[in-house]
Amino acid sequence: MKKILALLLTLVMVSGLVACGNSGSETAAPESGTSESSASSEGGDASYTVGICQLVQHEALDAATQGFIDALKEELGDQVTIDIQNAQGDSNTCSTIINSFVSNKVDLILANATPALQAATAGTSDIPILGTSVTEYGVALGIDNFNGTVGGNVSGTSDLAPLDGQADMLQELFPEAKTVGLLYCSAEANSQYQVDTIKGFLEERGYTCEYYSFSDSNDLSSVVTNAAGSVDVIYVPTDNTAASNAEIINNICLPAGVPVVAGEEGICAGCGVATLSISYYDIGITTGRMAAKILAEGADISTMPIEYAPQFVKKYNAANCEALNITVPDDYEAIEE
Repeated sequence: MKKILALLLTLVMVSGLVACGNSGSETAAPESGTSESSASSEGGDASYTVGICQLVQHEALDAATQGFIDALKEELGDQVTIDIQNAQGDSNTCSTIINSFVSNKVDLILANATPALQAATAGTSDIPILGTSVTEYGVALGIDNFNGTVGGNVSGTSDLAPLDGQADMLQELFPEAKTVGLLYCSAEANSQYQVDTIKGFLEERGYTCEYYSFSDSNDLSSVVTNAAGSVDVIYVPTDNTAASNAEIINNICLPAGVPVVAGEEGICAGCGVATLSISYYDIGITTGRMAAKILAEGADISTMPIEYAPQFVKKYNAANCEALNITVPDDYEAIEE
């Protein structure tokens, strides 16, 4: 009898220990392929986080960012959270911003301007990247024989206006000019591409072209002063450093009586007389719609070709044209102040 009681007590103790060992809640492993940044809300709609890396604050890039946000909010509403970061013109800061987006596992990155795009492609090959305000993707990303589709995790929109059309406009306004100064930042690959390309078009039209490059804003003033004393007309491409320092260019060129033809409206408003320009807000809209297709519809970014502005408009800076006694043809639109 004692042996039976001892055996029963032992069984009770063992059962208690097993019960204690299994107490508490169990944690199931997450399902394969679940995205932490795209978890479903209570209503069943997916939510997304988009990181925007903008190289610098100026009118053109600001307009592209705003167009992107407006289109994305129109398409996805409260489903999307947007984190906007400005690199203040520093390409190293672009890399820091991109790394933070990657660490936070955003669902998509908007890279606004070439250095931002270059930092994004260096920072991730997994997160979808859309560029905007990028002139030539093949040049920006070192792609030989670029066919219009980047592939991989990259696509976007271009801010390129026809360079032969810009050469035509310059000739239309300044047929008697002999020498054109090509003013650009040597650190911006797409600026180099534009001045190299338009140089050929201008030389075909009988102009002599001279390069005037600056490495950053620190040597801009001396380079512009040199150019203004040597040429008849200055051409500035869609250059972010020039756009951020248009007032410096204007304060040198306008008193010297040297007109500036610009690659985009924002630079023209700051220091130019005329431009054949696109709407940066519109290419931002296009990029935002591309983002919505990728996030909400599962579009394959690797097959999405680069998209371009649908139209180009001749515009002029009324104040600078008046100061330099320049009369523009009737098909030019005045830039709104």
